[in-house]
Amino acid sequence: MQPSKKNKGKQPIINSTMILLIAGLFGIITGWLDLNELNQASEVVSDLFIRMLKLISLPIIFFALVSTLSGMGNASDVKRLGGQVLKYTVITTLVAATVALALYLFIAPAGNVSPLAAAAEPSGPSGSYWSYLIGVIPSSFIEPFYTHNVMGVLFLALLLSAATMALENRHKEVLHSFFDSMFAAIMKMTGLILKLMPLAVWAFVNQFIHDLQGQAILQDLALYLLCVLLANIVQAGLILPLFLKFKGISPWQTMKAMWPALTVAFFAKSSAAALPYAVECAEKDMKVQSKVARFSLPLCITVNMNACAAFILITVLFVSQSNGVMFSPLELLSWIVIASIAAIGNAGVPMGCYMLSSAFLAAMGVPLQLLVIILPFYALIDMLESAINVWSDSCVTAMVNADLLPDMSLREGESGKATQVDHN
Repeated sequence: MQPSKKNKGKQPIINSTMILLIAGLFGIITGWLDLNELNQASEVVSDLFIRMLKLISLPIIFFALVSTLSGMGNASDVKRLGGQVLKYTVITTLVAATVALALYLFIAPAGNVSPLAAAAEPSGPSGSYWSYLIGVIPSSFIEPFYTHNVMGVLFLALLLSAATMALENRHKEVLHSFFDSMFAAIMKMTGLILKLMPLAVWAFVNQFIHDLQGQAILQDLALYLLCVLLANIVQAGLILPLFLKFKGISPWQTMKAMWPALTVAFFAKSSAAALPYAVECAEKDMKVQSKVARFSLPLCITVNMNACAAFILITVLFVSQSNGVMFSPLELLSWIVIASIAAIGNAGVPMGCYMLSSAFLAAMGVPLQLLVIILPFYALIDMLESAINVWSDSCVTAMVNADLLPDMSLREGESGKATQVDHN
């Protein structure tokens, strides 16, 4: 029986965010009561949840990246447009991660823990910088999975993706279908685990309140949220407009043209949901050529995640250092690359940035209690990040259009709407 149109668009009275908030509130109450039976139950639940996250952590990272990159086209026109899109995607994502690291080091949300202290990580290669770099390349295909070598997994994913893209179409399609199906299966597992999230939130919050000795961690959490917010604002309000101005494109006109799509992305908390609006705004208001808008924006929705790179870097460093993990300068710089690669391969992951951050932390053996404390705030962060990701997609599309068809882009100093130039 088909649902009536009257009820079709109704949202549930209690959505998932509300359930998580209720679970967190319940965890505060039970943690404050400090009942031994509930404390033991929360320890068991949190341990089981962490084990399940570790189970899917590296497969998520590997198949998310391979399934995304192996599906890239190889025709000459696709290569030309795709090359331009990927060029600006990589540049803006690396800049976003770099800005995030600079703000993280300046604000230092992890309290008095020095991010440059010389101490070993809980897992991963140790020794000199050269041995650290050598450890990125595994000696066997399965080695990085059972040693939890995150960099090794990323290296394998990039290498396998590059090899797949170089194959003939018949082989490439088979492999892409396989990787895409494996990724879908992993995401089904992830979906089942996420159903336990309210129980996990209760368990972690209960333990957090039980173990809380002072208010310092609350101040650190506020600084962490400030760091994430500032990284997104700087990227969206300063860095991306500078890229546009360098290309002679008006940031204000571009923002004005794409505002409906940005609004949809913000309230829907989804870049994909805003895609139809983004394409329409780009074609009608930004006057981007149709073939550029219809190729660039869907590809950007898949691979261009500026806000995600900033969130992953700040979150992983904050949770790690709050648990006593130290990073050398080389390791901090390497996280710019790691966060950027992870953001590019983020497509299709539920609660993408958050899940990838938890995957990295689980693979490194870092306790995840603090990460779950962040979860209730992620609903608001996700709204901002979705809008910023679409804004970044719009900027990349405008720059690609300016490179390929300079006279069709929004130019600095134009009044009103841009006009399309007839080259005939």
